Amino acid sequence: MSDCLFCQIVGGEIPSKPVAQSDRAYAFYDIAPQAPVHVLVVSKEHITSADEIASSHGGIIDDLILVAQEVVELEGIRESGYRLVFNVGRDGQMTVPHLHMHVLGGRRMEWPPG
Repeated sequence: MSDCLFCQIVGGEIPSKPVAQSDRAYAFYDIAPQAPVHVLVVSKEHITSADEIASSHGGIIDDLILVAQEVVELEGIRESGYRLVFNVGRDGQMTVPHLHMHVLGGRRMEWPPG
């Protein structure tokens, strides 16, 4: 989708600072980090949200998780722990309607999330 921010980032039209990627997912640093490590892992295919995942998407969530595992290893937060977050819809505070997961770490996470 030409007007989708994350599609433009994946397509290289908007610059980003890459962390890791696979054939189906791309990870880059969030421009407004909420933790010392805040990386977004986005699907390279435009899918609106986790709520839109269907069996036809053939394991895209697996791929996002595998890229997230690479991110936490590269960022050195595997041992200390981290949070993986999917936001869905307006009430879930999803600001870009494109399937993505937040990888947050580098500090103790609060509960409930702040």
